[in-house]
Amino acid sequence: MRALRWASVLGLFASGGAWAGGHFDVDDAGTLAPGRCQYEAWLSRSPGDASAADNNLHLGPACRVGPVELGFNIDRFALRGERAALLLGPQLKWTFLGDDPQARWSAALSVTLGVDAVHGGRAGGQFVLPVTWALSQRLQVHANLGADWGTGDGERTVRKGLALEWALGDALSLIAERNRASGLWASRLGARINLTPTTSVDLGFMRLGPERLRTLTLGLNQEFSRH
Repeated sequence: MRALRWASVLGLFASGGAWAGGHFDVDDAGTLAPGRCQYEAWLSRSPGDASAADNNLHLGPACRVGPVELGFNIDRFALRGERAALLLGPQLKWTFLGDDPQARWSAALSVTLGVDAVHGGRAGGQFVLPVTWALSQRLQVHANLGADWGTGDGERTVRKGLALEWALGDALSLIAERNRASGLWASRLGARINLTPTTSVDLGFMRLGPERLRTLTLGLNQEFSRH
C-alpha cells in the first residue's frame, strides 16, 4: 500500500497537472502575452502521513515565443525514507481560440514531458485541452480534458477536471477545483494573493484519492518582460 500510494501521488504531480496555472491541477486556457516571461515555484507537503510524498519542490520558468508559451519544469519529489525523484522536462502551450484577456471563451492545447533523472530516466507526460469560460470579469470556469502517461509503468489514464475562479478584487482570487488524474480524484480549495500586478502568492489545500490524503501547498508566481 505504501508503494502504491507513493506511485499515485508521484504520478499525479509528475504527469504535468501540477505544472499549470500555478500549483492548481486544473489549467486555464490563457498564455503569457508576447514578450513576457514568468516563473512559478511551490512547495507541497503532506503533514502527518508517513506514507505520503513530502518536500515536493517545483520550479517552472516559461516565456512566450511567437504564438506559443514554452516552459521547462524541474520537480523534486521525496518520500520519507526513500530516494527522491527528480523530474525534468519541457512544456508547450498554445491558445488557439480567444488569445485575448477580454475573450469570453478561450481554448488551448498543452503538452508536457517529464523524465525521471534519478530512477532510470523513465519518461512520462501529459496532453490536455484547457477551456475557459469567462462568465464575467470576476468569475471564470475552467475545464480540462486530456491524458497522462505515468513515469513509472507508462500507464495511460484519462485526465479531466473542472474549476471555478472568483476574483474578489484585484488583490485576491478564490479557486475551487475537482480533478481526476492518474486514476485518482482530487479536490482542492485555494487562494491567489496578488502582491503586485506581476507577483502573486498561492495557498492551497487538497484531498486526494479514497484515503483522502491531505496536501498543503505554498506557491510564488512572478511575471516579467523578456527585454
